[in-house]
This record gives sequence, structure tokens and C-alpha cells, in this order.
Amino acid sequence: MRILIVEDEVRISQLLKMYLVRESYDVNVADNGDDGLSCVLQENYDLIILDVFMPGKDGFTVLEEIRKCKQTPVIMLSAQSGENERNRGFQLGANEFISKPFSPGAVLTKVKEILS
Repeated sequence: MRILIVEDEVRISQLLKMYLVRESYDVNVADNGDDGLSCVLQENYDLIILDVFMPGKDGFTVLEEIRKCKQTPVIMLSAQSGENERNRGFQLGANEFISKPFSPGAVLTKVKEILS
């Protein structure tokens, strides 16, 4: 199973990647919305983990673009997880919305649920 992490905080993306690789997932990382969208349009992934606030295109914009052509499951991550952000993510087609700070184990559990 292939997973793309789109996250501008290197510490977070590397931590998630470590947990996912340990579970035998094939993981790619993009550190901004523009590169993440480019990866999604060029490759096929089984799941995308997408930060909301990053340089270039934000996660909402990236998700909007993804949904124009793919139905790949998306887990959104955000440090600002108010009701407005959550609702917007789900309205745009997110499958899950996880607030930062989070437990990598909790993210892994959601990944397994979505991919099972």
C-alpha cells in the first residue's frame, strides 16, 4: 500500500513515515502543497495524509484539486482544529480530520481503519 504524506514540518513527516514504514507501507513525502499535488497527479496512492496549513497551496486547496480527479482517501492534519476547519475538510471530501498535536499511533490506527 502506497501512502503520501504532505506536511511542511519535517519532524512530523519523518515521525509518521517511520511509523508507517515499520508497518510495511510504501511512503513518499512532500513538504508543501504544490509538490504534494504534483505527486498525487503523477502517481497513484492508496491514502494521503495532508496537512492543512503549509507553504504554497494549503491543504484545503490541494484536497479540492485532488477531488476533481481522484477519490483517494485523505486524512487531514491541523494545528487549528476548530469546528470550521473540520467542517470545511469534510465538505471538501476528507475521510478523517486529526488535530495536532497527535499520537503517531492514533494516526496509524486511522490509516489501518481506512485501508482495511
